[in-house]
Amino acid sequence: MNRASLPSGRCRGLPFTIPDAWTPEQALAVFELLEDLLAVVTDFYGAQLNELLREQRSSEVHARTHERDPPF
Repeated sequence: MNRASLPSGRCRGLPFTIPDAWTPEQALAVFELLEDLLAVVTDFYGAQLNELLREQRSSEVHARTHERDPPF
C-alpha cells in the first residue's frame, strides 16, 4: 500500500512500513493489537465518530453534486 492509498487519505506524516521478515505470528499480533485498539476507540467514541463520518460524507456528496451543476 503506498502512502497515498491510506484509508485516511493522508499523504503526509510518518511512513508506515513493516519489515519484510515478520513471521505470520508477528503479523497476527499486530493485527490483534489494532483490532483491540479499534474496539476500545469505538466503544468510547463510537457515536461521535459516526456523527463526524456522516457529516464528512454528506459534505463530500454535497460538494460533488454542486460541481456538476450547470453554471446557469
